[in-house]
Amino acid sequence: MREYFFEFLMKVRDYECDMQGIVNNAIYLHYLEYTRHEFLESIGVSFAGLQTLKIDPVVSRIEIDYKAPLRSGDCFISKMKMIKTGIKYIFFHEIYKNPDQRLSVKAKVEVVILENGRLSRGGYFDEILQKIGA
Repeated sequence: MREYFFEFLMKVRDYECDMQGIVNNAIYLHYLEYTRHEFLESIGVSFAGLQTLKIDPVVSRIEIDYKAPLRSGDCFISKMKMIKTGIKYIFFHEIYKNPDQRLSVKAKVEVVILENGRLSRGGYFDEILQKIGA
């Protein structure tokens, strides 16, 4: 993937690993979600603040390919870009072990927006896309 508009450095914690000493598959979903939340914060949007506006980004689908495991203490970079297709916002994520840049995970996360509990075209998020030049 190229043309990331957001990158975030993280570190694997011991309790995220399974008995084999590698990051549990489900933990990667947390990494992806945390990256999206940090992205919003980086452009001045609070996920909690969206709740007060009754705007709810909701994951509708995730595709994830596991390429190489991360282990306790590994540092990694979570990279992301986003596009809009119809009413969906599609986040493309890649996680690379740092510093060797070995691809660990590649994912596609589809998100829809609910406003006041109803499916929305996501005008607020269109403004976010304009802020980042997407």
